[in-house]
Amino acid sequence: MTTPLVPVPHRVLRRTVETNDSATLELGPVGSPLPAFRPGQFMMLCAPGVGEIPVSLCGDPSRQDGTLTHTIRRVGAVSAALHDAPVGRVIGVRGPFGTGWDLTPAIGGDLLIVAGGVGLAAVRAPVLAVLADRHRYRRVGLVVGARNPAEILYRRDLDVWQDAGIDVVVTIDQPTRDWSGPVGFVTEVLARLEIDPARTRSLVCGPEAMMRYAVRILEGKGMQPWDIEVSLERNMQCGIGVCGHCQLGELLLCRDGPVVDYAIAAPLLHTREL
Repeated sequence: MTTPLVPVPHRVLRRTVETNDSATLELGPVGSPLPAFRPGQFMMLCAPGVGEIPVSLCGDPSRQDGTLTHTIRRVGAVSAALHDAPVGRVIGVRGPFGTGWDLTPAIGGDLLIVAGGVGLAAVRAPVLAVLADRHRYRRVGLVVGARNPAEILYRRDLDVWQDAGIDVVVTIDQPTRDWSGPVGFVTEVLARLEIDPARTRSLVCGPEAMMRYAVRILEGKGMQPWDIEVSLERNMQCGIGVCGHCQLGELLLCRDGPVVDYAIAAPLLHTREL
């Protein structure tokens, strides 16, 4: 039996370098597996002797073997220790925590997923969930933004997803000589998209400024804020809504988020993290 505050040992089974500062770790439980997760939830990953950070779950939610997948961007001491963890290293894991993306309202309709930068990691699990039941949705689109081609996550996956029936558009801010795709922000791609607002649900994850502008465009096309979900990021520490470090308005994001609909998020996105 596990408690939510005690890290459970997991071993690094596979490490895949995604970009110059991001790597994906596949983790297997050393003992009993943790509870199954929902797309959009996160785990607290502990680098022994260094510290603990929240990291989105980006693996296949249908796997039943307890394997967890996380993409980690190296931005600080803890994330660097996790990013660099070799195959065989044991790290601590707590969770899963938080809410998840609600795909049920999209069944029978259209789904538009929008991701900026490393935000693509937080929507990889719902993409995999949709692919497992692709016949239950009408049009499914994925708009991905990155600064340059070298910073695009999951490049091989993007091709696979395109072939499996998802309309994938990747746009970059800084073109290179070998780039032949769209250039510009994800908001520019969204502005050109034709959507059926009454039958579309959208999941948006990335920098908050990107999410605000993306939602503004979607609302301009007729979508309602409660049909748009965003994933918010704050200083999550306990994971169970006790310590209060991730409070945002009336929400404790580790418990009430990170995924919320935009009707709830809109008035909160003007609050800076302390």
